[in-house]
Amino acid sequence: MAKLNLTFYGGADGVTGANFMLEKKPFVDDGALGVKILVDCGMIQGSKFAENLNRSEFKYDPSFVDFLLVTHSHIDHIGRIPKLVRDGFKGTILSTPETKELSRLMLEDSLKILEEEARQDGLLPLYEKEDVEKSLSLWDTLPYHASRELKGGLAVYFKDAGHILGSSIIEIAYNGKKIVFTGDLGNSPSPLLKDTEDVADADYMVMESVYGDRNHESREERKGKLKDSIKKTLEKKATLIIPAFSLERTQAILHEMNDIFENGDVANLPVFIDSPLASKVTEVYKKYANDDFNDIVKAEMAAGDDVFDFPRLKFTVRAEESMKIRNTPSPKIIIAGSGMSHGGRIVQHEKNYLSDPHTILLLVGYQAVGSLGRQLEDGAKKVNIFGENIAVRARIEKINGYSSHKDSDNLVNFAGSAAAASKIKKIFVVMGELKSSLFLVQRLRDELGADAVHPKGGSSIELEF
Repeated sequence: MAKLNLTFYGGADGVTGANFMLEKKPFVDDGALGVKILVDCGMIQGSKFAENLNRSEFKYDPSFVDFLLVTHSHIDHIGRIPKLVRDGFKGTILSTPETKELSRLMLEDSLKILEEEARQDGLLPLYEKEDVEKSLSLWDTLPYHASRELKGGLAVYFKDAGHILGSSIIEIAYNGKKIVFTGDLGNSPSPLLKDTEDVADADYMVMESVYGDRNHESREERKGKLKDSIKKTLEKKATLIIPAFSLERTQAILHEMNDIFENGDVANLPVFIDSPLASKVTEVYKKYANDDFNDIVKAEMAAGDDVFDFPRLKFTVRAEESMKIRNTPSPKIIIAGSGMSHGGRIVQHEKNYLSDPHTILLLVGYQAVGSLGRQLEDGAKKVNIFGENIAVRARIEKINGYSSHKDSDNLVNFAGSAAAASKIKKIFVVMGELKSSLFLVQRLRDELGADAVHPKGGSSIELEF
C-alpha cells in the first residue's frame, strides 16, 4: 500500500492563508520519484490586509517544491505566491487560464496596499513587482476537465467550483485513488457563473467551511433585500455604500442591479463603481462569458443585454474621479473595494459618510475577524480610520446571500453527494473560523456518518493510497 503525506501549513486555523502540502516520498527500493505538491499559497488576513505572520519563513523549503496548484485568484489563496518564489520556489504553478489572468491583476493591485502597510510599519514590502513577474513566468494553465501528469505517478484534474471566474476543485489521482481539494465552493446558483460541479470518486477530501455553521438567504430573498436597500436610498435621499470585492462580488451585484433597473422595479440613480481593479476584472469576466457564465446569463447577452451596464452607471478609474463622487448629490450608490474594508477606496468613503445618519452601509460578504468591516458588522459605534475616530451613525445592513461561498446546508449536500458516490475515507474540514469548522464537522458526522475532522495548523497525516 502506497502512502502520501498531507500537511496543513495554512488555512486550518482560520479562513485565510490556505497552504496545503501533499508529498510522496521517494522509494529507495524501486527508485520511484518523490514529489512535493502545494495547493494554494494564500495570505493571512485579519485586522490588516496582510498580517505580519505573512512575513514568517515557510515551514518547508520552497526550493524543493515541485508544483503549486492554485484553486482560484482570491488573495487569501494566492497572496504569498510571490514570496514563495522570492524564497526559492522554481517549480511549476498550475491553474485554469482564467485564474492566471485574474491573479496577475490581483497580485499587482495588492502590491499597492502591501507597500502602504509596510511604510506605516517601517518595514520593507512583503514582495516587489519583480517577484510577481517571476511568479507569472513560472505559471502554466490547464483548462477544466483536462488531466495532466505531474510527477511520480500523480495526475491533476480541475473541475468548476462555481465560486469565482476560473475557480477550481482540484483532484489529484495516484495509484487508483484520489484526494480532492475543494478550494472555496460557490454559492450556487450564482447570478453569473455555472453551478459547482459534483465530486463522485474521492477517497479523501479537504473542504472549506467559511459558512459551515449558518445558511444564506435564497436567491430571491437576497435580490429582494438589495432592491429594498436601493428603494430606501431613493426615498431617504441617502448614500448607499457597498464594500465589495472587486473580483466576483462586484460583477454579481452589477448583474442584479442591471435586472432591477431594467425591469423598472426601481428608478435609476447614480451608481459609481469606484475601483480600477473592478473595472479590469469586469473586462476579464466579459472575455470568458461564453465559456463560464450560466445559460440564463448567456441567453440575456445573446438577446443584446450588456449585463454589466445600465443608465447612470459610471466606472471611476482615476483618483480625481473618485474624489469628485462626493460632489454628486444623494441619492447615489458607491460600490468600492476592499470587501472587508482592509484598504482601498472604500475606506475613504466610509470616513466621509459613516457619521451621516443618511448613509446606508450594505455588507455583502464575509468580514474577517478584526477587520474594519467586522467591527461595523458587530455594531461598533465608533471606528478608527486613518488615525481619526469616526462616529458610526449610518444604518448598517447585511445580505449573506451574495456570498460566493456555499452555506452550511449546501456544504453538507456537496459532501453528501461525494460520500454517497465514493465512500470517502476521511474529510478534512478547513478554511473557516473554529466554530464554523467544528459545527460542520459535527454535521458531517451526524448526518452523513462521515469520518470528518478539523486538523490543527501545521499537523500532518499519512494517507493510504
